[in-house]
Amino acid sequence: MADAAGPGTGPGVAGGDGDDSLYPIAVLIDELRNEDVQLRLNSIKKLSTIALALGVERTRTELLPFLTDTIYDEDEVLLALAEQLGSFTGLVGGPDFAHCLLPPLESLATVEETVVRDKAVESLRQISQEHTPVALEAHFVPLVKRLASGDWFTSRTSACGLFSVCYPRASNAVKAEIRQYFRSLCSDDTPMVRRAAASKLGEFAKVLELDSVKSEIVPLFTNLASDEQDSVRLLAVEACVSIAQLLSQDDLEVLVMPTLRQAVEDKSWRVRYMVADKFSELQKAVGPKITLNDLIPAFQNLLKDCEAEVRAAAAHKVKELCENLPIEGRETVIMNQILPYIKELVSDTNQHVKSALASVIMGLSTILGKENTVEHLLPLFLAQLKDECPEVRLNIISNLDCVNEVIGICQLSQSLLPAIVELAEDAKWRVRLAIIEYMPLLAGQLGVEFFDEKLNSLCMAWLVDHVYAIREAATNNLMKLVQKFGIEWAQNTIVPKVLIMANDPNYLHRMTTLFCINALSEACGQEITTKQMLPIVLKMAGDQVANVRFNVAKSLQKIGPILDTDALQEEVKPVLQKLGQDEDMDVKYFAQEAISVVAQRLRKLDFPVKDSGEPSAPGADKNHFLRPREPREDTGKAQRQRPARVASKEAGEAARLRGAAAAKGPAYQLRVNTRDTLAQLEIAEQVHFSQSRD
Repeated sequence: MADAAGPGTGPGVAGGDGDDSLYPIAVLIDELRNEDVQLRLNSIKKLSTIALALGVERTRTELLPFLTDTIYDEDEVLLALAEQLGSFTGLVGGPDFAHCLLPPLESLATVEETVVRDKAVESLRQISQEHTPVALEAHFVPLVKRLASGDWFTSRTSACGLFSVCYPRASNAVKAEIRQYFRSLCSDDTPMVRRAAASKLGEFAKVLELDSVKSEIVPLFTNLASDEQDSVRLLAVEACVSIAQLLSQDDLEVLVMPTLRQAVEDKSWRVRYMVADKFSELQKAVGPKITLNDLIPAFQNLLKDCEAEVRAAAAHKVKELCENLPIEGRETVIMNQILPYIKELVSDTNQHVKSALASVIMGLSTILGKENTVEHLLPLFLAQLKDECPEVRLNIISNLDCVNEVIGICQLSQSLLPAIVELAEDAKWRVRLAIIEYMPLLAGQLGVEFFDEKLNSLCMAWLVDHVYAIREAATNNLMKLVQKFGIEWAQNTIVPKVLIMANDPNYLHRMTTLFCINALSEACGQEITTKQMLPIVLKMAGDQVANVRFNVAKSLQKIGPILDTDALQEEVKPVLQKLGQDEDMDVKYFAQEAISVVAQRLRKLDFPVKDSGEPSAPGADKNHFLRPREPREDTGKAQRQRPARVASKEAGEAARLRGAAAAKGPAYQLRVNTRDTLAQLEIAEQVHFSQSRD
């Protein structure tokens, strides 16, 4: 490709008259021929820029032929090219010249890589809508015919996706030819072609006349549904939905249902899986009468299929099937023909089947009513809540609101709540963690009174769990509960219990108090934070454990923006000053981080700096809390700062010698970055560029 002659290699593009304005375009054109794949890819992605620079005439006569001739490239380059050409109509002169884009896209539709072919077909479908009916028959339909009769299966598979876009606007004679080509592809010797035809059968049927659907599409559907390749048969099931929507009930019973019954009992589990996956769509397409007579028995077979994947797919559709049944007689059908099979799936050996059922079974309560739910469904819910698979239990919990609406909170608390509490105290911490994540949802379903009575103590117990992940999740859980139940509830119920933990002998629990305050402060607002939470945080600044003290600094940083200026000046400031002189390096560091945030809140905050007896760089005294050194004390800091001070002197000398350059602005800028109370000085040279070239 590097040796190919590209478009616009003459002087007109690169500005042979000395004009550099088109130089970037020339670079892009050169990159189209570059040996580097990445450069070619970048240039292809900017193909519209090249086309705009060349103009519509040269794009048609030079750029497109070049792209067509050099179509053999890396797949990622071809994919980008196929995508670009789909929106190229305006760049070649509009719809009248849209046919100029067909040759390169035709070549792309025949390459071996599936992704490239699919993108080329997508662009061709887009361009087909911009053809006039005359241009469509003159240029686009011949392209479809060439692809459909190509020697390689790649072109024939691409052709399958183009029939439906050109058929509606073609003349009757051309329509007959198009149908003939599609029939030939449906019986092609290559399974990949038949698979492509089967995937587009439903789409093609929608644009055909009803008589043609009955006389031509249905026989094709029947043949594909009995193909020797199961990958073809399962795609025929998908086409069945589109075909069924076009036919009357009588025609469905005669033309489609025999084939569909055959698919339900297909020897390949993949075909049966597709029937189960598309069951709701099939149910809507065939109507209530055929559903009761044919689809309900078929669904029973799918629910007890020998393959777990099929049972799981059918279980997912239980709720939709029941909802789509005719209201008259629906309860009877569910109780007599569906529920017995559901009961068997509750104790299925495969966890995916049980999980799929648990995700939808709660929805049946709104359909069957309170009496049937209490008598028949509640035992199933309880069994699934005690299932060994966590996903099954969580799917039940996440849909409790459906049952709550039907049977009421009293019945729910007597039956399901004990199982939930048991899960919340499970020995496996991941199970407890999953329950915590659903607690806000559960609280919203049960209401504040019920929650306080039954679940509040459980949420507080999680705060002192021996696993950090549980304590962290419990903290976030409290914040969500406050957002749901309100500030007044938090002030009376949650905050007092959290603050009591500040006196816990276990330092991890004391740290959890700080984490809770961080989470609750924003939700509770300034008044509660200042009056109730802040005194506890300030008191904990004297904790014996350094981890607690530096978390106090982090908490003050977190709640600082919420507090008023009086509290910051009179209460927070002295504590941060004290922490800034702490013997622990981490405590000092986080104290200084907090001070910077508090300083922004107060705008002008004058924190005194202890004089170390040594000169410091300008600005180094701001927000520093340095412990004063004894005259002979050697902390190693002087040695670390000496190179920085020397560099500072050199920088000043260099700035003085620059003369005129210094007048334009500071040649050097001194930055102070404080970490662990050690001033680290960096010199950043600022380079000034002239506005005009030399």
